[in-house]
Parts: sequence; structure tokens; C-alpha cells
Amino acid sequence: MHHPGPPRFLHVGESVELAPRNPDPSAEFAWRLLDQPAESSVTIGDGAVVHLAPDVPGIYRVELDAPDGVHTQTVRAFPDPCREARFSVTAADVDGDLDGVDHAAVIGQFNDFTMGTHRAERTGEGDRADADDRSGEHVRASGNAGGEWTLDVALPPGTHEAIFAFGDEFDPHATSEVTVEGAGRPRVRLDGRREDDEIVVTATADAAPDGSVPSVEYHLDDRDALTRDAVTVDDETLRAPVDALPELSRVHAVAVAERHSIADTLTIRAEQVGERTRTVSVDRPADPPGWVRDATVYEIFVRAFAGDTVDTTFAEIERRVPYLASLGIDAVWLTPVCASPTRHGYHITDLFDTAADLGTRAEFVSLVDRLHDAGIRVLFDLVINHTSRDHPAFQLHRAGVPEYADHYERVPAAQDTTGVDWAGDDAPGHYFTWSRIPNLNYDSLAVREWMLDVVDEWAPLVDGFRCDVAWGVSHGFWKEVRERLKARDETFLLLDETVPRDAAFRENEFDVHYDTDLYATLRDIGTGDVPANSLFDALDDSRRHGYPDEALHMRYVENHDEDRYAADCDDGSLRPAAAATFTLPGVPMIYYGQERGVPTDRGTMRWHDGDADLTEFHRRLVTLRNEHPALRAPGVESVACDVYTGDPDHVVAYERGTADERLIVVLNFGSDPAVVTPDRDVDHTDQFGESVWTEDGIRVDDIAVLTTSNQE
Repeated sequence: MHHPGPPRFLHVGESVELAPRNPDPSAEFAWRLLDQPAESSVTIGDGAVVHLAPDVPGIYRVELDAPDGVHTQTVRAFPDPCREARFSVTAADVDGDLDGVDHAAVIGQFNDFTMGTHRAERTGEGDRADADDRSGEHVRASGNAGGEWTLDVALPPGTHEAIFAFGDEFDPHATSEVTVEGAGRPRVRLDGRREDDEIVVTATADAAPDGSVPSVEYHLDDRDALTRDAVTVDDETLRAPVDALPELSRVHAVAVAERHSIADTLTIRAEQVGERTRTVSVDRPADPPGWVRDATVYEIFVRAFAGDTVDTTFAEIERRVPYLASLGIDAVWLTPVCASPTRHGYHITDLFDTAADLGTRAEFVSLVDRLHDAGIRVLFDLVINHTSRDHPAFQLHRAGVPEYADHYERVPAAQDTTGVDWAGDDAPGHYFTWSRIPNLNYDSLAVREWMLDVVDEWAPLVDGFRCDVAWGVSHGFWKEVRERLKARDETFLLLDETVPRDAAFRENEFDVHYDTDLYATLRDIGTGDVPANSLFDALDDSRRHGYPDEALHMRYVENHDEDRYAADCDDGSLRPAAAATFTLPGVPMIYYGQERGVPTDRGTMRWHDGDADLTEFHRRLVTLRNEHPALRAPGVESVACDVYTGDPDHVVAYERGTADERLIVVLNFGSDPAVVTPDRDVDHTDQFGESVWTEDGIRVDDIAVLTTSNQE
């Protein structure tokens, strides 16, 4: 069915992409606006994929004329929460020499890290210059002879970062951070039950930090036969007669206060059993599969894994599966295995075949089977935001072949910052300085069909996708991918790379999310820039962003895009940082070599000369988490400690638990042991087994895990 999908929710100032599902490039599609607020003057485009930018709050109803019929979709626009803010840097902030530099590209989450859309021009003291953003609107940017560079841009409440890339390069560059005051995003959870002859849906709304108590809006799904006149809504409760339920109904809700929440969804299935009986089941389609809540993920940078005397191939990784099994991990994430001219593999030239240097498709399947035999699931690195510019499709695109004209993003030549003399009078779109990996154009039905074919090609072979540059692909496409995959296998996992993170990707799109906030905070703790208890602020950021409590976050200290933790941070702080990822709520991830002492981010795995003690430390972290349900449960509570020796700023303690088990975790990020006493009664046995009790308290080198004494 070509229906474009569920209701969409956004605020004025944003636009939403609307597209037919199961795209057919040879078919005819037409959109029209059926209804919009009286004050609205927006129009809708005439392509198969359109972008609607609401100009006033309210409900917009759109209609898609498709080969399989006419479909309607609801778009709900809320008031714009953004306020003008100023990014600013001075010459003293710049990492490099500004001699001869007369402009800077400014990038951040506000413009999808796209070079050339916002520029701060150096025009002389007191002078100002207009800079065009990518939508054609003007923003105010200025620089002066004294070395100050500024950019004014509208931002929602929260803390935001921008990079000033001088001369359109990252050398030199400077970073600016601004905080816009205001409420975070509220949250909502839907639950359903049957009461006699009715289905009852209850919304639990949670106020945002610094926000007021939210109200709740219910929205039915335009794809379903359940209509508004068949239900009754009373504040946070929706009721529907069981007899009025079609086979499938989807109920959506948002919490609304100063800002709106991401939507939560319930799926209601009704089945007629005999003449008088109807059975009803309710589920929450946005929740992650149960297996991942207890899982530990291990990322392999594939071409560095076999060692320094053997080229890595699928067969060589397969020979090392016993090592992975010995760690106790549950899932392996393999960096890209498709054909690519690069060592890292993210510049893909064939999305449907494996890289020749790694092995054949059959050998890849053999590796997957061997991992499955060891009880280890496999996450495939899905790269569908871009291709290599050496991909034949991009070459045909730039060479003017008509069938490929719309396959990649095109930007005005004036916006291009690459210095490449591109063919034609425009340039390809890309992020950062990634000129070798042009962005695909999801306004093209041919591209959408192509990328869905890629999804269908690899999904049957593996257990999940880690989705590269997930923030660069449209929300509507990810929603289609999720429904497509979950209809086949509810246990299939979707992990997003959204940097910085964005709760919108939790809305019926991804199961697990990069936690960039905790990652950055653990780095700052390790360098001594913030105290150890700052990790609680990082955890609280999830709530401010609007993630629901049931959302799962990937906790990590390293990955293939970052320097090794031990290279950046104080000696001895890697162990407590890794321990934090295993003892806080979420999904811990070990980056290959983290446990062996590999010194560089993509360095060769240290097999014969690795850090055996560090490896055993990570094995014990995995075992600890597996053996104690308290460490896999949601929720964390700060615990105060008296610190007798050591630096209190390097020590943090928290309680984790279930109804049957309560544990106190104490972490010491200092280079010297700390002797501490928690402010509650605990047993004098360290469940991790490294710490010992003294007259003053427990001596903690890196981590201690203590059972509360009041448990039965």
C-alpha cells in the first residue's frame, strides 16, 4: 500500500517530508492540501515526495492520489519554541592562525552540519553582513577586526554547539556553545486494557524539566478504519467499544505544554472468535525487543581485527569467534562489509555485495552462522545516507545520465565549500567536509526504492542494523523501514547514529540510541574537567531531550569515530568509565581493543601483546551485569559517600535495583585508591571482587559493587 504512514507531529518553523510508501518510480502520485488552519497560507508541492512547512499552529490534512487509491494523512503543527540565539567566537578561541582568512562556515545540528549554508563573514569592526541559510532565508552574521565572529540563529530551549570552520576548513576552527532557556520536552506513555466491552487507553503525561503540567492529544491513524466518532476521549483516557474495533487500530498521543512530546503509539488488534466473542490484544510497537535490554554489544572495526600479520577477512574473524564468546557479549556490530575503496568501509561502491578483500557473500554468511552458533547476534552497519562518489550511480548522476539525475542531493555552486571543480553548474550535497560521500536524495522515489531493496537484501541475514548517519535520512523513511522490518521479525534491532542525539528518532523509528551526552561527560570526568557526579546530569539530559523512560541508550566510551579514551583521559580512568557503562541503565558497548589496550582509534588489534588484566576486567564487567538483574533494571539513584582518602570529586556512587535486589555501585576515577563509606547500610562483600574493607570504609581502586544490608 502506498499510504504515507502515521500522523506526523512538528512545530512551526520545521518542515515535514511526505512520501508514498512502497515507492514505484514509474507510477503517478499527486498531493493536495485538504484542510489547514484559517490563518495558514502554505501550499504543497507537486512532486511524488513533498515537504510541508506549516506557518501557523493547527491541524493540516493532506491527500495523496496514488495508484492504489486516495490516502489521507494528518500533520499536527505546534507553536514554534525557538528563540534567537547568538553563537560567538573570538580570535583567542581559534585553534590556528587566522591570517588571510576572511570568512567562516558555521555548522551544527541546526543546519545538519552542512558546510556553506551559514557563513560568518569577517567584514570589519561594527560592520554586519547577511548570510543565506539553505532555505533561502537570511540570517545575521558578522565578524570584526578585533577577531569576533558571530552567527544569530533561532534555536529551541537547550544547550547547542556550533563549529566555526574558518576558510571552510576545520584547520583552523573554533567551537561555540549557547544555552537557550526554557522547558525541555514533555513525555507521554500509552497503555491499554480491556474493560468488559470496551478497550481503554490511558495516557500518562510527564512534565518536562522546567515545564508545566502537559495536556494530552489523541490522534487516530488515517490508515485504519477506526474513526473519531467511534471513540470517546476524556482528558488522558480514550475508550472504544470492542465491537467498533476493526482488525487493526493504531492510537497515537502527544503531550503538550510549552513544547510537544514525541508521540507514543499503541497497536490494537481485534479478532472475531465465533459468533459472539472478540479477542483484543494491545502492544507498544515503538518499544525495543526484549533481548537487547540484557545485551552487551561489541563493535568490530573489521579491517583491524585479525592482527598485524594477517589481513582481516570474514574467515579470520570467524576463527576468532571463541574469543568473542569468552567475553560473554551478546551481539557483534561489524563496521561496513560492503564493497568500498576505503579501509573504514563507509565509502560504499556496491550496496549489494561484500568487499572483495573481506571475502565472498557466502563467507560472510558463514561468519554470521558461526556467531549464531556461539549465541551471538549480528548487527550490520547499514549505510544509506550516502554512497562513495566512486559509486557508478554517482558517476552517472554527475555525467548527466537522465535516469540518475535525481539520485543525489544538488546544492547551488555558491554554497559549495569543497574546492572541487564539479561537473555541471551545481554541486553535490554532503555533511561536514565529507566531499567523497555525497548525500542521496530521498525526494527521489527511485532512491527510496533502491534503499528499501538494500534493507531487504541484508535484513534476512542478520539480527539488526546499526544505521550510519541516521540523522541524515528522513524520519518518514525510517518509519517505513521500521514497520517493514518489524512486520517480518519483531526481534530485529535498529540502532541509530544520531550525533548529537535527538529524541525524535525514538518515535516509531529506532530501538537503541547513541548516548552522546554520557559519552562526553565520561570524557570530561576522565580529563578532570568535571566531577564524577556529573554523570547524573548526563543521565538527566535524556529526560530533557524528551526520551521516555523505556527508551534504551547505548552507553560507550569509545567507537571508531573517536580517539581512545585512555589517550585523551587521565591514567587509570578507563576502568571506572567502562564500569559506568555496565552499571548504569542502558546497553553497554565495548569497542574492539578497548579491552586489550589498543592505543589508536582504528589500530590493529593487540592479540599477542594486549593488556590481559584489562581484558579480564571487561570479562568480569559482562559477567557482573549478566548475574545481577539490578544492573539491567531501569532507574538510578544518587548515593552520598564519605570519602576518607582520595579526591571526593573523583568518586561517585549510585543505587540500582529491582524488587528483589538492591546494589550500591561506587566508582573511583582517581589515579589513587579511595576509601569511602556509603550513607546507607551495605554488606562488606564486593560483588565485583576487587575492593576490601578497612577500618574507615571500603577501599575502591576502580569499582565496588555492594549489596544493601536491608535485603531479605
